[in-house]
Amino acid sequence: MPINESYSEEAVVSAIATALDNFYTTLISKVDNINIRNIMRRKNPYLFRAKAMNGAAQIVEAILAAFISSSEETVFGNVFFEPIATAAGQGQKALAEGVDVMAERGDTIYAVAVKSGPSVFNADSKKKQEQNFMAAGKLAQQAKKRFVPIIGYSYGKKKSTGRGLPKFYTEWAGQQLWYELTGDDQFYVKLIRFMDKLPEKYAEDFEQAYQKASNRLVKEFTNEFCLEDGSIDWEKLVEFNSGR
Repeated sequence: MPINESYSEEAVVSAIATALDNFYTTLISKVDNINIRNIMRRKNPYLFRAKAMNGAAQIVEAILAAFISSSEETVFGNVFFEPIATAAGQGQKALAEGVDVMAERGDTIYAVAVKSGPSVFNADSKKKQEQNFMAAGKLAQQAKKRFVPIIGYSYGKKKSTGRGLPKFYTEWAGQQLWYELTGDDQFYVKLIRFMDKLPEKYAEDFEQAYQKASNRLVKEFTNEFCLEDGSIDWEKLVEFNSGR
């Protein structure tokens, strides 16, 4: 039996609207504050030269696209799924570290750690998650409640390998997670429908921020790392990036 057998569509849509606003606000802020010197310290100048990338705009487009790709996945994972899972599961924001949603049903406390896709853990982070569950479980014991820890992956599939010791927590992914939170086997599809036209209202603002950042970074790169004739000063760039 799922944790819930119903949910408030109005609450879910409201949570989606807030999550999208937070996502775009945070992402645009990151784009507005990107700095060419900071980002070139972390890039491989030899790779750019090996690929014959001889234009400032060409290099900026590559680093800006990579920056957006990396940032948007992290930001989206941080601000989108957790509030929606809380609204869908009719739970409450958890106070315990490493637990995002708490739902108390009768004598049972369900503790859900909401993650993005099923590949978010390495050995250290999974161990930390297990420690957080054990700490939260002690609080449930003090309240004389049955404790059910769950790792919920908001999209994708998660299959057990059958290797190793049995886990003391449950893992749900994609359709299964959203079914358990709502009692609706098609909620994972409806989640896309509930977005409706909300993302489009932010697209223009994001595109403007992106183009301004692109223009600004080309100007900064040209001033910092180009010769008078406009060609890239590769030696200066390498010294800046890798010199003592």
